[in-house]
Amino acid sequence: MSADVIEIAGRKIGPDHPPYVIAEMSGNHNGDLERAKMLIRLAAEAGADAVKLQTYTADTITIDSDRDEFIVKDGMWKGRRLYELYQEAHTPWEWHAELFAHAKEHGITIFSSPFDETAVDLLEDLGAPAYKIASAEITHFPLMDKVAKTGKPVIVSTGMAEDAEIREAVDFLKKAGAKDLIVLHCISAYPTPISELNLRRIPYIAKTFDVQVGLSDHSMGVLGGVAGVVAGATVLEKHFTDSREKGGVDSGFSLDEHELKELCKTVKEAHEGLGNEKNELAKSEAGTRQFRRSIYFVKPVAKGETITEEHIKVIRPASGLEPRHYWTVLGSKAATDIPAKVPAEWSMIERS
Repeated sequence: MSADVIEIAGRKIGPDHPPYVIAEMSGNHNGDLERAKMLIRLAAEAGADAVKLQTYTADTITIDSDRDEFIVKDGMWKGRRLYELYQEAHTPWEWHAELFAHAKEHGITIFSSPFDETAVDLLEDLGAPAYKIASAEITHFPLMDKVAKTGKPVIVSTGMAEDAEIREAVDFLKKAGAKDLIVLHCISAYPTPISELNLRRIPYIAKTFDVQVGLSDHSMGVLGGVAGVVAGATVLEKHFTDSREKGGVDSGFSLDEHELKELCKTVKEAHEGLGNEKNELAKSEAGTRQFRRSIYFVKPVAKGETITEEHIKVIRPASGLEPRHYWTVLGSKAATDIPAKVPAEWSMIERS
């Protein structure tokens, strides 16, 4: 499956196609519908292939509790209660139809990460062309079963997951009906230090689980995404906003407007630079072969005379015999009178 082409809303995804860039809005709309619509326009103008939402409410993802285990202990959300954090970050369900229509108007694909089965029902009603399973939901088999049975392409992130859990999820999704599956390497740290990206996992995942593989990148800037494409990612997901200074629950590790444009441009250029494994002369270097060296006669040689080191020299350009034939020419007899400053040719020497 790893080399198979997968399509989302008509866009082909695979090793031979430009990386599929997903701009993740998450909670960066800051509870403002018009801001959410602005971010969709921004993603389209930046050149992203898709914009992604997260579909949940505080009540579908957790419960309202002050117990210790419901308090975030570290990271950028340290001290926040899960319920109130998700209340702030969620994308209201009543927005979804308008956001889907707005994305269509601006020519960008839109889909979402559902966090429970009722979210899948909502997204199916809206004609979502694909589904994303968030890293934290990789063990949520009831949700994955519902998603797989839609028959739509499924993208699943693997942050925090052990290989055995990835294997179990991949096997389950395939058996449940997910024919088009993309697995994203992911480090669930916000932001992720570049030193911990571990991008060698990308080809490992593709080979080990026989799937297309991408990268859900939470590092700052565009370097991680570009390196991920070079490592073999066919899909790249990045959180984005217009400006980190405007705040928001995920703004601290999101690309800003200019970085998103740079990412979309640079990762596609990086993919173009991958080429293929064939050792073919590039069109752009064809004219430079003349600057290799070859054997030239630098002193005249009379017919029948033995050719010595004084007669020949290995110089640029490459108009004569290749230097690997130097010892064949040296010591041979001239088959004809040879003037100086001409490239050596086989017809000029007697060959035994």
